Parts: sequence; C-alpha cells; structure tokens
Amino acid sequence: MSSSLTDLLSAALSARADLITALHAEQTDAYRVFHGTAEGAPGLTVDRYGAVLLAQTFHRPLSEEQLAELQAFYASALPGLMLVWNDRSARNSRIANTLTPEQQALAAQPSEFSELGVRYRFQARHAGQDPWLFLDLRAARRRVMAEAEGKSLLNMFAYTCGVGVAAAKAGASHVVNVDFSESSLAVGKDNARLNALPIRLRFVKSDAFAALRQYAGLGQAKMVRGKHLPPFPELAAHRFDMVFLDPPRYAKSPFGVVDLVRDYAALFKPALLATAEGGSLICCNNDARVSREDWLDQLQRSASKAGRPVREAQWIAPEADFPSLDDNPPLKTLLLRV
Repeated sequence: MSSSLTDLLSAALSARADLITALHAEQTDAYRVFHGTAEGAPGLTVDRYGAVLLAQTFHRPLSEEQLAELQAFYASALPGLMLVWNDRSARNSRIANTLTPEQQALAAQPSEFSELGVRYRFQARHAGQDPWLFLDLRAARRRVMAEAEGKSLLNMFAYTCGVGVAAAKAGASHVVNVDFSESSLAVGKDNARLNALPIRLRFVKSDAFAALRQYAGLGQAKMVRGKHLPPFPELAAHRFDMVFLDPPRYAKSPFGVVDLVRDYAALFKPALLATAEGGSLICCNNDARVSREDWLDQLQRSASKAGRPVREAQWIAPEADFPSLDDNPPLKTLLLRV
C-alpha cells in the first residue's frame, strides 16, 4: 500500500459515480467503494452499508498514517458516514484491532440499509467476523428477484437469508432458508421483519447435507458405521422451482465434507435432485483456484450422470463495484436451467 492511498481511493470513487447514481435510484445504499485487489491496494476493501463505511484489511493492518488518510478522504468525499475498520489480517481472519469504547459502541450499534428496495440489518462489529450481507452477491440477488415471482425457492447455506428475503419481496410463493447457524438465521428473521413480505418465510436450522438429501428424496440415515449422527430436523421430499447454493470454501461435518475445489458435486447432486423439472439452480463458487470452464464442465457432467442434464447455463458476474483485473473474479455464479 503506497503513500498515494488518497489518489487510489479517489480514482475508485470516481469510477463508480454513474453506478452509485443508478444504485441510489434503485433504492440501494450498499456497495463497495474500494476494491483494493484491482484498484491498487491489495488486501484493503471499503464497503458502504447505509450510514456506515466498513474498511477491512486482509493482508496486513493499516498504519496510523494510512488509517488517518482513509478517514480524512471519506470524511470529505462521503460526509456524514461513520467509518469502522476491521483488521482481519491475523490468523483465521478474526478481527484483531481494538476500538475505543466509544468507537466500539458505535460499531456494535444495529442499523439498516437498502439493496434493490429490500431492507437489511447491519452491524459493523458483531459476534462473527463477516458482514451480514456479502455485496458481491448483489448481482445474484438481483437475478433471483427478476425470476422469483410465483416460484418456490430453497436457499441453502442461507447465512442471514438475504437471497430468501429478496425472493419473497419479489413475489416468491414459498421460501425455505437453511443454515446450521442459529445466530445467522436470527438475523435473517430480523431481515424478514424489516420488510412487508407477502408470505411467511421458513427458517430451518440444519446441516446442509441432511437437508438437501431429504428434500432430494434420497433420505438421511441416522447412523453411519454404527455411530449415531447428530440430531437433524426431519424434512419431507420436495422439489423447488429455484435452488440457491452458496457454500463456504471448505467445511466438514459428520454428514459430509464441503469442498469447492475437489468435490462440489457432493452438494450439487442432491441440490439438483431437489430442483423441479424445468427449474433453475444458482450455484456459487468463491474459490479463486477453481477455473470457470473446469467448474462448469464438472457441473454439466454431474448433471448428465444424475439424469438431469443442464439445458442452459448463464454466468452472473459481480457488478461494477467489484472490478477484476483479468475478468475472472474469485466469485463465480452460474444459473443453470435443468
């Protein structure tokens, strides 16, 4: 990170001028204002969430001078917004930097923001480490809203249920959000309450494999190799018009292993079987080591093997506040018609 940080921040904000105007017209006040990987300061991001600017560092902390430069620039360029810095450059991406008691109180204060007319909760500091809504998925949520009217949606790895709430706001007939984290689903329920939704959303606390296998009609055993599996909710087989699949890069549980590099198919097959004939499956893969072409080929082969070939595949690229140097962003999102 060079001493020309102010110049980098200014160039990034100027490049977004038209986009920000368009987003505000769509009732959106949440977007990335600086994407350091592509804009000259790798490891630094700055996101706007309503009245809050969240700066995050992933490679190394900001120096006192850099923090002062960041604060001074945005105080002038985006006056009235509170800036919070979360340093996540330490091991396991845990937030490492401490704030003054006054700063901490402000950072932990609940607030709200809008995206595409949908309201969401936000706190710059909370018990977890990630923001409660990932802004690079706005393009995917936009697409879900464009297609959701009158359709049923299964939102897997729902986190704070942004996709599910957006779908319901856009007229989905039935929405199920599945996540293993009770605290994340609690935020999702708050997000649902913030919006005048025409339907009541369902929230299911479950391991993803256990839920998907049951919805797919494959069933979930209660014992494996003579050992009892942890309790899980019993769910009836059901096929959804749309399935949204946004798994973490790697996670291991007694029910299975999520591995976006080596075995996406382990999740993809039951998700595909839980998708109605003629329906849509939206898959995300945020591991930079996975190439678009190889991943698409893997999913197409897996679908054919399952007897549910892909009829059409469309890429959903992150919007312009997430620029990429090589037009190959880490987050890859595919809409598959099956």
